[in-house]
Amino acid sequence: MSVYSHGFARLAAAVPQVALADPRQNASRTIELIRRAHRESVAVVAFPELGLCGYSVDDLVQQDALLDEVDAALAAVVAATVDLMPVVAVGAPLRVDDALYNCAVLIHGGRILGVTPKSYLPNYREFYEQRFFAAARDAVRDTVVVGGQRVPFGTDLIFEADDVPGLRVHAEVCEDGWVAIPPSTWASLAGATVLLNLSGSPVTVGKQAYRRSLVTGHSARCIAAQLYVSAGFGESTTDLAWDGDALIAENGTLLARSAGFSMEPQLIVGDVDLDRLRQERARMISLRDQVGDFADRARSFRRVSFTVGIPETTDGLRRAVPRFPFVPTGAADRDERCREVLDIQVQGLVARLRSTGIDKIVIGVSGGLDSTLALLVAVQAFDAMGLPRTNIHAYTMPGFATGGATLARSHVLMDSLGVTGNELDIRPSCMQMLADLKHPFADGEPVYDVTFENVQAGERTSHLFRLANHLGGIVLGTGDLSELALGWCTYGVGDQMSHYNVNGSVPKTLIQHLIRWKITTARYGPDTIATLQEILDDVISPELVPADADGNIQSTEDHVGPYELHDFFLYHLTRFGYRPSKIAYLAQQAWSDRDHGAWSEMMTDDERNEYDAATIDKWLTVFLKRFMSNQFKRTAMPNGPKIGSGGSLSPRGDWRSPSDAPSSAWLRELHPE
Repeated sequence: MSVYSHGFARLAAAVPQVALADPRQNASRTIELIRRAHRESVAVVAFPELGLCGYSVDDLVQQDALLDEVDAALAAVVAATVDLMPVVAVGAPLRVDDALYNCAVLIHGGRILGVTPKSYLPNYREFYEQRFFAAARDAVRDTVVVGGQRVPFGTDLIFEADDVPGLRVHAEVCEDGWVAIPPSTWASLAGATVLLNLSGSPVTVGKQAYRRSLVTGHSARCIAAQLYVSAGFGESTTDLAWDGDALIAENGTLLARSAGFSMEPQLIVGDVDLDRLRQERARMISLRDQVGDFADRARSFRRVSFTVGIPETTDGLRRAVPRFPFVPTGAADRDERCREVLDIQVQGLVARLRSTGIDKIVIGVSGGLDSTLALLVAVQAFDAMGLPRTNIHAYTMPGFATGGATLARSHVLMDSLGVTGNELDIRPSCMQMLADLKHPFADGEPVYDVTFENVQAGERTSHLFRLANHLGGIVLGTGDLSELALGWCTYGVGDQMSHYNVNGSVPKTLIQHLIRWKITTARYGPDTIATLQEILDDVISPELVPADADGNIQSTEDHVGPYELHDFFLYHLTRFGYRPSKIAYLAQQAWSDRDHGAWSEMMTDDERNEYDAATIDKWLTVFLKRFMSNQFKRTAMPNGPKIGSGGSLSPRGDWRSPSDAPSSAWLRELHPE
């Protein structure tokens, strides 16, 4: 299987050891790295600025002997690419008419595709390029003869693959990427998706961090991939140092980076998601508006086509695929995310209470994950407002299948947090309704059907709403994003309906991390902390059906599948609109036994689960069917704050969908006939 068949393009940045003022040796080292990139199925590989002679040759760059050698070196590189896959971008000084230009030369399949001269020549501090070079704007022609070929010349070139949809490459040189409006900005508005920056860039203190912010920020603003590569070991150290920094970024995310100050040649590789870029650009109307504002300039770009010749198979995906896309991998980022999510939830609840003039809430507490998080949010909100926690009226409402452990946990939580805790047994009212319905359970038969389950769920909700009327409060919802996506909630009851729901756009996997984070950061007493840990460790269950003869309780995940997979499916379907087959492929990459980097040390035993292709296919099929068939529940969901860029399913915000659309198109794509 090839990564290219799932909308990815493999990019590489090459940092050879520079042979200063020795183009022949540089050509040999460049060709060696190009061949390595070919073996790794790379579509585009970029080399440093002036890499065929060295950036720090200074006045030697004006010597005809050196420039003749550069021409010969360039011809050698071109000839070497005849049977190789990558489009190659090398840096070279080229004589055009009576001027010398600092150029990026794009090569593929034994021919030069085009030449992009540098637009902005730095002439400050350690730089004095205007001493040597002409700027792109000084050119009087848009084609030049290089190596006996007449090729396009200019900053208006986009190199477009005809066999890799969405792979459109633009090149610029070093300083061009550091100015207020880089040439690649205009190229991205004209459709370029991969932005190359061939750089010299000597290193100084703080520059590595600045480069990272520059590259990731530019890729985000342009909704593009950016490949940046600078000169490394071998450059002159007369007055400067060189770290060979190379980065590959995609829409604000750093995919790969070289090892700084390496004395050995490096090739960093990353797989860029062209589908993601296309989806993001299609959704961002403001980007299209800007294209319209500068339509004449966008239309002026010239397209140069090429054929990559993609392989039928490649090795595994060269990028991290997080198992938990709603939860950051790094510890510091995860702490910041948890703090931010809770701040959003708390502020949302505070704003709703203040706007209504209500100072009481009613909440059902089950001893499970969702109601626990909602209760913790309510406590934090009331503390922030200076209201007594006793204004939080919490009710645990045991039914026919409520376990002793969850009931006990509910009481410990309510008591230890200082809210007004109550126990309300719903079984008598449920029995009355079951009898009115002439349900077999009312006559003693163990019939545990959907009516039996929903009578209990409905009774709990009915009591909560009437208690809110009685106490002058609002009902705080507890249902989460994952349940809404799967439709694992009863229409019109507490996990779907409330006066306000702080959990409505928080997925189950994130709820688990939020509670873990609360355990380690909040100043709770030992009883609260111990109870929160028990809740995390327990099986996720609605507790509506009694345990079986072996004592096994009703398990949500046994019925609908693992939430960790469903949250993965949900994120990639709604955030990026991916095809189901691509989601399955990404899930296989994420949930295989491959190295998970920073996640490996943070995973609990449960999070170390692995799922094979058949299991992923099974639960993705379930997800697609349930997601599409339960839109009617989401159409009627209550207000609640949007939490993250992963989205909300509110019909007033991120997700607007007809309630009667079938899942057939998605299922056929996953299982083509």
